[in-house]
Amino acid sequence: MSDMTQQKRPESPGAEQPDQLHKRTGAAKRGGGDPSTRGRTTIADGVVEKIAGLAARDVLGVHAMGSGISRTFGAVRDRVPGGGSKSVTRGVKAEVGEVQTALDLEIVVDYGVSIADVARDVRENVIAAVERMTGLEVVEVNIAVSDVKLPDEEDEEPESRLQ
Repeated sequence: MSDMTQQKRPESPGAEQPDQLHKRTGAAKRGGGDPSTRGRTTIADGVVEKIAGLAARDVLGVHAMGSGISRTFGAVRDRVPGGGSKSVTRGVKAEVGEVQTALDLEIVVDYGVSIADVARDVRENVIAAVERMTGLEVVEVNIAVSDVKLPDEEDEEPESRLQ
C-alpha cells in the first residue's frame, strides 16, 4: 500500500486541478450551491404519526385516541413490565409521500363538547404542527369520532395531555 498524498497524480489531457478550477470559475473548493440540493430527506410515516398524535391530544375536548379495542390493548400493554410506553401513534395513520402527507385520526371526545369544533381544532393543530416540523404539505386530515366519554364512565387509562 503506497501513500499517494505526496506524489503527483498523472493528469489526463484537458483536466484541471481543483485549485485551477477554483481560480478560473470562482467556485468554492468544497461543495457549491444551495445546501438543500445536496441530498434528499425522507420522513417515515411513524414520525408524522407521532407529531400528529401529540398535536391532536393537545386539543381540549379530545379525551383519547384510537378505537375502544386499541385503547384496551394499549392499556394492557402499558401495564406489562417491558411492554413499552404509551403509544403516541395510537389512533393515527399517515401516508407520507415526497412532499405531501395525508392523515387519518380516530378520536374519543369528552361529552358536552361540540364535535364539529373539536374536529376543526384538531385539524388545525395537526396541520400546523406537521407542516411546521416536517415541511410536508398536509393535503387532508380525516377524523373519525369513535366514542364519547361520558362523565360517569370508568376510564381504562386516561391519557395525559402533558408531555
